[in-house]
Amino acid sequence: MTPPTPLLLLLLVAAAATRCCHGSSYSSYQQQQYKMNASQPEEEGRRRPAVTTAVIVFGDSIVDPGNNNDLHTMIKANHPPYGKDFFNHEATGRYSNGLIPSDLIAQRLGVKQLLPAYLGVDLSPEDLLTGVSFASGATGFDPLTPVVVSVISLDQQLVYFDEYRAKLVDIAGEEETARIIDGALFVVCAGTDDVANTYFTTPFRSVEYDIPSYVELLVSGAEEFLRKVSARGARKIGFVGMPPVGCVPSQRTLGGGLARACEPKRNEAAQLYNARIQEMIVGLNAEAGFTTLVVFLDIYRILDDLMERGDRYGFSETTRGCCGTGTIEVTGLCDSRFVSVCDDVYQHVFFDSYHPTERAYRIIVKDMFDNYGQVLF
Repeated sequence: MTPPTPLLLLLLVAAAATRCCHGSSYSSYQQQQYKMNASQPEEEGRRRPAVTTAVIVFGDSIVDPGNNNDLHTMIKANHPPYGKDFFNHEATGRYSNGLIPSDLIAQRLGVKQLLPAYLGVDLSPEDLLTGVSFASGATGFDPLTPVVVSVISLDQQLVYFDEYRAKLVDIAGEEETARIIDGALFVVCAGTDDVANTYFTTPFRSVEYDIPSYVELLVSGAEEFLRKVSARGARKIGFVGMPPVGCVPSQRTLGGGLARACEPKRNEAAQLYNARIQEMIVGLNAEAGFTTLVVFLDIYRILDDLMERGDRYGFSETTRGCCGTGTIEVTGLCDSRFVSVCDDVYQHVFFDSYHPTERAYRIIVKDMFDNYGQVLF
């Protein structure tokens, strides 16, 4: 395969769902118990009894707290303005101004305040016992997706999980490790980078597949991955669906013409993917001998509502990010050394041209719990 040109890599960076993180210790976060920004108070009654033993996450930038930091990749964000509203304004690797969905899920379940990255940080035994994220920004179910931008594949994330499980056994013994894994919530969040980057931004797949056949490639990869996670002892898996990709700011810029309209083909691909994934999940759950409950977590509807009717939620800007022009800046292009940042992030659905703000993430995660809480959480 011919390596991407510099221009293509720039476009990949602009479109990638990625994240970053300094190689700092999470023990300091535990000691401080991470106090939320005063402008983003916790919702009443959102804390629940800690019936979930741990939260274990696989996927892409939406749930990556910084696993890409030490990789030889352009897909990082361990620099301001990322983390501008995080504790100590630290760019930890989260692709947002503050918390990301994996943190908010762990908080709502009463597990812990922050879900750390598995790589590049000093993890305490307690960090390990209550779960980590193996996610890597810009990865996907298409095996080509992580290769193009040199990030961690989903199969490699499983290798890291096996290593993680061995650490749990060293800390707590086999019986307690089995109990933790059995009671853990597993979350899988990937697929968007396959569509936005590998299919629509590079030429590597679109010349070989039409949209329906490419979706089938992703569904097949997702099913194989879910089976592998199940075989490792997962009893509950939340599978995050694809958002309206064509309405994300960077995708409006790349495919929406001068008016930066939502790009319909990307959205059609996302809708077809979501429909096929749900059919696949129904089949898995009905399969004799498949002992894992997999629940599809729809985020298309709520994100579409945030972008189309943002004023109902108090957002005044729904088509541009807070970083720079808000139309293309993400990862290396979203850097405080070169671009300014809006002073009204609370009014924005997106922080950069691809990733939502913490405030938008809170609404999305709340919607997950409202709609799937009784089944999965």
